[in-house]
Amino acid sequence: MQKENNTTVPSAATPRIRHRKRSNEVIAEPSKANGGNLLVNDRNKYKSMWIRTHSTVWMIGGFALIVYMGHLYITAMVVVIQIFMAKELFNLLRKAHEDRHLPGFRLLNWHFFFTAMFFVYGRLLSQPLVNTVTSDKFLYQFVSSLIKYHMAICYFLYIAGFMWFILTLKKKMYKYQFGQYAWTHMILIVVFTQSSFTVANIFEGIFWFLLPASLIVINDIFAYIFGFFFGKTPLIKLSPKKTWEGFIGASVTTIISAFVLANILGRFRWLTCPRKDLSTGWLECDPGLLFKPENYILPGWISQWFPWKEISVLPVQWHALCFGLFASIIAPFGGFFASGFKRAFKIKDFGDSIPGHGGITDRMDCQMVMAVFAYIYHQSFVMRQGISVEMILDQILTNLSFEEQQSLLVKLGQILQERLEHS
Repeated sequence: MQKENNTTVPSAATPRIRHRKRSNEVIAEPSKANGGNLLVNDRNKYKSMWIRTHSTVWMIGGFALIVYMGHLYITAMVVVIQIFMAKELFNLLRKAHEDRHLPGFRLLNWHFFFTAMFFVYGRLLSQPLVNTVTSDKFLYQFVSSLIKYHMAICYFLYIAGFMWFILTLKKKMYKYQFGQYAWTHMILIVVFTQSSFTVANIFEGIFWFLLPASLIVINDIFAYIFGFFFGKTPLIKLSPKKTWEGFIGASVTTIISAFVLANILGRFRWLTCPRKDLSTGWLECDPGLLFKPENYILPGWISQWFPWKEISVLPVQWHALCFGLFASIIAPFGGFFASGFKRAFKIKDFGDSIPGHGGITDRMDCQMVMAVFAYIYHQSFVMRQGISVEMILDQILTNLSFEEQQSLLVKLGQILQERLEHS
């Protein structure tokens, strides 16, 4: 009887202990979702802040050096960032077991990547390339032919990859292979959509690339700082460490920074001049009305408190306020999207190439959204619409042969001569 009692007591007690543990786990989950992971509650936050700050200083320093070197170096930086982003995203859904049976599948992905790169940059840089080689007749003819057949070359490169994919299909692996094929195309759309707009902004003037990119960095830094010291109210469940205090503090700081930073950057001509070729020298040009200062007289009550009676404002600063609003309110949703994406695949970061930050993709999520907005805003509200002499010359140099250009010159001279005689 004693043995039976001894055996029954533990068996009765064991389920009670397990039941209590399960109830504690269930209660703990909501608390995490409601802000248990906030930076203000993180015991190791000062260590992580030091690592993050150290990496940030190196990134900002390197970024400033590349911007100082000019358009081509910035474009090269964008290409390198693209490659790292593609690598991180390609590796996200890879399965080691399946890849062992598909030794050439990774090479196929990179074939599609470089085909897309050739297509995008071929279209973007065709005219600057023509302007660079016009002094050399052989190079000019070669580049003109390359531009003329650019789409055909890209199409056949893609078709070659498509046939390669079909020929490498293996039985019992069809679902995995088609999933990777669709995944590759999604990556190309995400990466090259962002990069194409970024490079277009660079050649419109470094200002139109540097200002939006800097505002995202400023917003990210101050969201972290305000959330670090004052964050109490969770912002969104997709990003447990994001807080309303960080979001609001960063928004105000970013909008003010946009107005001030536009004034500083807009006074450097080498930042505001568009690049028409692929040379590396600094530029000098007419800055345009947007970058010519205008004086505004301050109201009397302001001059009583401050020593300034008037201020000098560049018209582009009013456009910069729109950039600041977008960078602080809309662009962070790119980060929220990336957070949801990572949660869907149960990963913390896209990579570990940047200490304290994660991978390159973790730093570029908001930049992708901002780059597209900056290009569309510039084309819609800043750039002069209509046909210009430069646009016509670009079309003539790109689409007409040398003999056709000579014929056009002769005919244009005859027409102008006739008009002069009649006048």
